[in-house]
Amino acid sequence: MTTLTDKTTLRVLVVDDHTTFAELLTAAIDREPDLVSVGHASTGTAGVAMFDELRPDVVLMDLRLPDIDGFAATAQIVAIDPTVRVIMLTAHVTATVVADAAASGVCGFLPKDGHLADMLRTVRTAEPGNMAVDPALLARLMGQPQTPSRVLARPLTQREHSVLAWMADGKDVTNIARELNISAHTCRGHVKAVLSKLGAHSQLEAVIIAVRIGLVAINDEVNTAGPV
Repeated sequence: MTTLTDKTTLRVLVVDDHTTFAELLTAAIDREPDLVSVGHASTGTAGVAMFDELRPDVVLMDLRLPDIDGFAATAQIVAIDPTVRVIMLTAHVTATVVADAAASGVCGFLPKDGHLADMLRTVRTAEPGNMAVDPALLARLMGQPQTPSRVLARPLTQREHSVLAWMADGKDVTNIARELNISAHTCRGHVKAVLSKLGAHSQLEAVIIAVRIGLVAINDEVNTAGPV
């Protein structure tokens, strides 16, 4: 499986039943010097079969497909190769959809009507184990950020606030530890404390809760929040 440090071309499979959209997207991918399309499939079952045969590095997966949905197709693809990066495209987002996407192995979650540049950036940077979520989708899920509506039973420490801010900026444990000049083990402990105090089960959920109660603000880049 190609990695971002290989400096080779990333091979991308598109799975979408809207032929025009899929053809435009594959053409856009082929115009990029570091990306190449291996083709597109119009059903989840065909997408799984094409992935198994062609083994691309990245799969752009529509949520709504005419046979199995994008979650089921993603789970089957990840079972074949856990290192693959599957990025889900959708216009519909709910808390359940986000949870199902994370459970299926998706590492990116983007709007179908979003900017092409954002999509291509996520193709290049998404990593298994994290989930890059477009801020527009987060905004639809969370509503407008509010001032704090409740006081945490156990307030965050200053260091935990710093960790949370880096989480909202899309950093994983390794990068947060580097930014704060602490060990990954210590950072992981801070992340777990943040999740516990916010009543969250993942970094993504913690960021959503924190934005809702006014602890942090989402920047205008694509954010990444993944499980610890």
